[in-house]
Amino acid sequence: MNYQGVIIEESLENKDILKDIHVFGTKVEKVSGKHKTPWVKQWTLHTVEVPENQADGVAEKISEALDSEHAWYADFKNDTTHYIIFRGKIFKVNRSSKEQYDEVVKFGISLGIPDYQVAFSPKIKKWER
Repeated sequence: MNYQGVIIEESLENKDILKDIHVFGTKVEKVSGKHKTPWVKQWTLHTVEVPENQADGVAEKISEALDSEHAWYADFKNDTTHYIIFRGKIFKVNRSSKEQYDEVVKFGISLGIPDYQVAFSPKIKKWER
């Protein structure tokens, strides 16, 4: 089963990864104080689809492409598995495991990402943040 998720273009140090991923929707949000990213003026959110047999490789490429100066993450998921990708660290979470999600939340907060931005839920089926 293929994965779907969102990649914020401004989170990428190397945007070439977007050429290798199927983007099927794009939305632009103006940055406000709630985003906690004053170094950018907008978030360009690309909704992506990743084939199941390419998920590990795509996750590695995204991890390497993320901004090295600021803490960001990208993610994609299907009904059973959720990839949550930070620069240099990839979590492959069983979507029914609260404990695995708790580990990701703890890691994200340790990087300075606001807690509401890493409020993952094992119950959510589609990208909803």
